[in-house]
Amino acid sequence: MQTIAELDPPDLPVETPEFAENPHRFFRDARKKHPWLARSSIGLLIHEYTAIRELLGQDEKFLPAYEGIVEVMGAHGTPWGRFTEEQLISLPTEKHRLLRNTFAAKFTPRYANQLRPMMRARIGLLLDEWAPKGKIDFEEFASYFPISNMFTLVGAPVEDVPAVQESLETLGLALAMDKTKLPQINAAFLRVEDLVRRLISQRRSDPERGKRDDLLDLLVTIADKGEVAERQLIDLIIFFFIAGYDTSKNVLTYTMWALLDRPEVYQRCAVDYQYCGRVVEEALRYFNPGSVPRITAQDIVYRDVLLPQGTMVWFNVNIAGRDPDVFDDPDTFDPDRRVTPNQRHVAFSLGKHMCLGQHIARAQLQEGLHQISQRMRNPHLAGKFGWRPYPGTWGLKGLPIEFTPAAAAETVEA
Repeated sequence: MQTIAELDPPDLPVETPEFAENPHRFFRDARKKHPWLARSSIGLLIHEYTAIRELLGQDEKFLPAYEGIVEVMGAHGTPWGRFTEEQLISLPTEKHRLLRNTFAAKFTPRYANQLRPMMRARIGLLLDEWAPKGKIDFEEFASYFPISNMFTLVGAPVEDVPAVQESLETLGLALAMDKTKLPQINAAFLRVEDLVRRLISQRRSDPERGKRDDLLDLLVTIADKGEVAERQLIDLIIFFFIAGYDTSKNVLTYTMWALLDRPEVYQRCAVDYQYCGRVVEEALRYFNPGSVPRITAQDIVYRDVLLPQGTMVWFNVNIAGRDPDVFDDPDTFDPDRRVTPNQRHVAFSLGKHMCLGQHIARAQLQEGLHQISQRMRNPHLAGKFGWRPYPGTWGLKGLPIEFTPAAAAETVEA
């Protein structure tokens, strides 16, 4: 058995802009020194697909790492720090199970499919506003789609989206572990919290309450029965907004960027609704925004390497889909790729903390891609773009494109 010190795995500069621009290059070089483990300024990095699947599914051996992240950020006692330490994933086991099961009963594939008409309506309205311009920042456009869907799900006025969108952008940078951003992060959190408090108050005084059958009614009812405290109710809705915002937005933006060089795939998306689903799955293999932080709850020996108890570990699910030992020609974007059960992407994590909103995310990405490819014909890059910090909620920062505006066609699902 080897310790980390004896093993001396490669060090990766995750905090640098160069790494954020192309982490795949750094991880490819790291594999030459060690196949699945690297070090960084934020903790150990587990980047091999098989190691991620084998370790991340062992929930009993790991703890949520958010208390450690708050400590690194110097955020104890701040509004964002308190929320991060007490959010859904960090709750005690029984409380976590109760609330997760409540969400799970709602966030089923059937429920996601019931939301598709709403999603089509929302993306259609956005395209009516943005597509006639012919030249846009696609990332900015894409940012309004998931949050509009989230607002509709909780019965919030969509007119309030611009007021909270910038705050959610700021909160999405929190896991980049940049202490200098803490004042902005706390201010953004308080703005979102203020909105959520107003939504809850308005719903409780709504004479139509109980007839809407939306997520906000469900959560407020649970709180009023005493099953969750008021503070947890507020945090759950904030968590819902944060989790549903820039993950989907960043995937949609990256997918558009990938398809700019694959016009045949993009054009098929406009006419083949089912094909869009395959494109989404390949996009999630090819790219996703997240890394999953955990702390080892005990000494773990994996492949004769000791990961000591209390170690911060990051599972790099965002690059796992490009593992050359698992995927043939991993850097080729191929929606017709044959995928075995042992090659399923891990974009939504694994184990008891697997993303509850995955079915909603898949649905809105498919609906969005189908209509966008109809309304924005022949897109091409129209300027420079940047990259969000890694790990953070990683992805493109800006994506200027030009295209030919067009009218929408009818969606054919069969």
